[in-house]
Amino acid sequence: MRLHVHEIAWRDPICIFDVFSEDSHIAWLDSAATEDMRSRYSYLCIEPFEVLEVQGSCVTVNGVSIEGDPFEALQRELSRWRLEPGIGPVPFVGGAVGFLGYELGGYLERLPQRHLDQVGIPDMVMAFYDIVIAFDAEEQRCWILSSGFPETVSSLRRYRAATRADAVLRRLQAATTTSPRLSRINNDLSWYPELTQNEYEAKVNHVLNFIRAGDIFQANFTMRHLANKSPNQKAVDIYKNLRMQSPAPFGAFIACGPRLSLASASPERFLQLDAAGRIETRPIKGTRPRYADMEMDAAAATELATSEKDRAENLMIVDLLRNDIGRIAEIGSVKVPSLFEVESFASVHHLVSVVEGKLRPGLGPVDLLRATFPGGSVTGAPKIRAIEIINELEVARRGPYCGSIVWIGFDGTMDSNIIIRTLVITPELVIAQAGGGIVADSNPTDEYQEQLEKIRPLLRALGRNQTGKHS
Repeated sequence: MRLHVHEIAWRDPICIFDVFSEDSHIAWLDSAATEDMRSRYSYLCIEPFEVLEVQGSCVTVNGVSIEGDPFEALQRELSRWRLEPGIGPVPFVGGAVGFLGYELGGYLERLPQRHLDQVGIPDMVMAFYDIVIAFDAEEQRCWILSSGFPETVSSLRRYRAATRADAVLRRLQAATTTSPRLSRINNDLSWYPELTQNEYEAKVNHVLNFIRAGDIFQANFTMRHLANKSPNQKAVDIYKNLRMQSPAPFGAFIACGPRLSLASASPERFLQLDAAGRIETRPIKGTRPRYADMEMDAAAATELATSEKDRAENLMIVDLLRNDIGRIAEIGSVKVPSLFEVESFASVHHLVSVVEGKLRPGLGPVDLLRATFPGGSVTGAPKIRAIEIINELEVARRGPYCGSIVWIGFDGTMDSNIIIRTLVITPELVIAQAGGGIVADSNPTDEYQEQLEKIRPLLRALGRNQTGKHS
């Protein structure tokens, strides 16, 4: 038995998402930036058969504690099910989908953990999906894909795969939604930044002092904005508001049970791994705002492309990622085919580079994550010292922010984003976070303004911005 594939009539992915959007566990890998070449495929993953969760030092599978660190547990669970590469009509046909939180890096290196978890957000949630609704926007085609896992006996797998696909088809046929359901958001909600402008700039100056002292070359300093969530506001509606304002090639909505959802409009790929072992990462460093006036917008893009400060910042992270990938890549395979390219998104221009490599034989997606997590573009260089300084200066845990939303296929392939431009949503609270890479010639006021440009679409997705420190 290979894979149960049932093609259905094309519909706008958001209409199909509406049918399943209130399920307790769901992963919508939503490539919504339709003009971006990386937005061809989207995946709606529903009804997982297993959930791996990490909370502090406790690792659980379906609520039962297990031994091993999170990466060992993820590798062990993935090894239980296997599909051959290339058996489906799209790159991802089922596997583990979820997020790795930033502090998960503490399992890989001796890193400080100064901040307590005051919100109760897991460090990792990875759900294992045997059912995927896949969308090919280029060809306007859509499929229900069913692997039949966790059954491993061929006859039982075949029966489960067909039965599960039929059940999904019935849910779709029973739904009356033919157009996207309108989101209902109370836009009177207020945001409160954790730092004032003066406090933010003072902390940027602290980073600059570390750079002048020779401790680091760069650190990615960030801050949170908080909003109290009203009970009638649904996480799915918040995501749809964000999606309308900031369609992104690596966008996602991840529901991790009743107490946590992630609404991501990330423009940044972290790691892609194909069946042949080819690795790609696309670090972003360098930002300018978009303008409605075409001449002003083009001038902003040109200024970014020629900025020595932003090019130097980008190059430092390219070198860091070349080193990280080189730890598990074949000798001589690590290359930089694209350097300092300007890519334009809904609200900002970014300076993007591409690093590639070839994974050594015998290694897989989890080995690649171990060698590179958390991403260099959201830490700094040298990486470990930059993380230590970030922990010293930032006022709270990052949680999912600056971690990664990732899918790992049962065939050993993987793709992932960097969790930036993302709202972390609990029943009581919504968290937005942004910042930037600080280098020797950074200006604290400019860095504060860049942080505002990045976070503005997130704030607009839920309510109006308020100045002042959160009480």
